[in-house]
Amino acid sequence: MASTKDLVSEALSGSVRALAKLITMVENEMPGALEALQQLYPKTGHAYILGITGPPGSGKSTLTDKITKELRKKGYTVGIVAVDPTSPFSGGALLGDRLRMQDITNDEGVFVRSMATRGTLGGLSKATADTIKILDAFGKDFILIETVGVGQDEVDIVKTADTTLLISVPGLGDEIQALKAGIMEIGDVFVVNKADREGADRLVAELRLMLDLSPSLSPWRPPIIKTIATLGEGVAELTEKILEHRNFLERGEGLLGKRNERAREEIINLIEQEISRYVHKMLKYDMSFDEVIEQVVARKKDPYSYVRRITEPFAKYYQIYKVDKAKS
Repeated sequence: MASTKDLVSEALSGSVRALAKLITMVENEMPGALEALQQLYPKTGHAYILGITGPPGSGKSTLTDKITKELRKKGYTVGIVAVDPTSPFSGGALLGDRLRMQDITNDEGVFVRSMATRGTLGGLSKATADTIKILDAFGKDFILIETVGVGQDEVDIVKTADTTLLISVPGLGDEIQALKAGIMEIGDVFVVNKADREGADRLVAELRLMLDLSPSLSPWRPPIIKTIATLGEGVAELTEKILEHRNFLERGEGLLGKRNERAREEIINLIEQEISRYVHKMLKYDMSFDEVIEQVVARKKDPYSYVRRITEPFAKYYQIYKVDKAKS
């Protein structure tokens, strides 16, 4: 079996087989995954990340397929991460969007990977960010993330993507969804798909009204594009708007600001995950933990005092760190 170093070297040399193995290692948290990411990280930072989100049935997979074809016409290479619901039996991706992208999976300039949410409420798998880095290091120009579509919880994509498409469809209740707090802030480009349906123009008008009422101070006003993805209508215009938003971010500090914020969030999340992992290990071998639970349930002890005792080493470290920072 190839070593981690060999797999990384093969992937950087263009081996799709090695690329797929590295993603599997990361997704399943196999030995060598962290080492691989550490070796690949210096090669990242070149790909542009496009998030595609919207409710189930809005045509995300079809649009992802059509946008990819438009990007390929322009000479870009593309990586696709299709995040699906988790199978309750195998823990794998349930829908398998790859099956709906047969045309582009045969294109050597396109790599498609289906990933399961594995219970992540924000709509993205925990391994998604690491998979993006692997595809980035592999040399993909664009990385498209098609989310599972879970309504208002679909906010993780904003922290991950450079440009986010928010897809709506007439007749799915999106007119109401658009009025809900938080949804309007997600999109950099709004797409009304299945625009041949009745109510498409009304949905466009309502989205436009909500944008007019939005308190956003950004000079970028999200465009609203009507598409019929199954026929490819409007996709070329949509792709141009995506590239236009990219140029807008690159002209100013927008892209750098997004990536700084992304790095900040990632570091904080990694620290939290590491601390959580150690706490779980500690509790696993704490023979008195079951006794504590019984006492908490019987109201003989409160959970807050126990938590404070367990996290005391972190609190002490914080106090020492704060004193050192004040001295410097």
